[in-house]
Amino acid sequence: MASNEPDQLTPVAPPATKSRARRRNLLVIAALGVCVVALLAQGLLGSLNYFKTVDEALAERTTIGTKEIRLEGVVKPHSISRTASGASFTLTGSQGQVFVISHGTPPQLFQANIPVVVVGHFKTVSSDAFSGTQIMVKHSSTYIAKHPKRVKAPNGSIR
Repeated sequence: MASNEPDQLTPVAPPATKSRARRRNLLVIAALGVCVVALLAQGLLGSLNYFKTVDEALAERTTIGTKEIRLEGVVKPHSISRTASGASFTLTGSQGQVFVISHGTPPQLFQANIPVVVVGHFKTVSSDAFSGTQIMVKHSSTYIAKHPKRVKAPNGSIR
């Protein structure tokens, strides 16, 4: 028999390593891209500070329960009372109001008839009393223009 049999002479195709490696690299890059986008989206969404208005919080009180939220409303005139642990006051919305007991020193700009955001929770699921741990007051550029020596920057300089 001859050593050149037809079965042994058929060419063997080389393994497709280039296309497999390229496909694998593209899949790894795509997976990393998806992970980076997911982490960025989660980080950005987690850093947003949402608040509930007084009316929204009262309407969703059973859903909110005693979870910590940010409650936004206008400080009712003649309702502020300084306490040993902070202040108590009433926040009003367009249709309802919430009595707030705040622990800690209120900010210097805190006063009646201004919008504030209070971080805290309702005392009970059905209560109109809100226990606050922080009061945030936003002041506008017109306030800074009228009172330039009252507003201090974080570095201590006066604006």
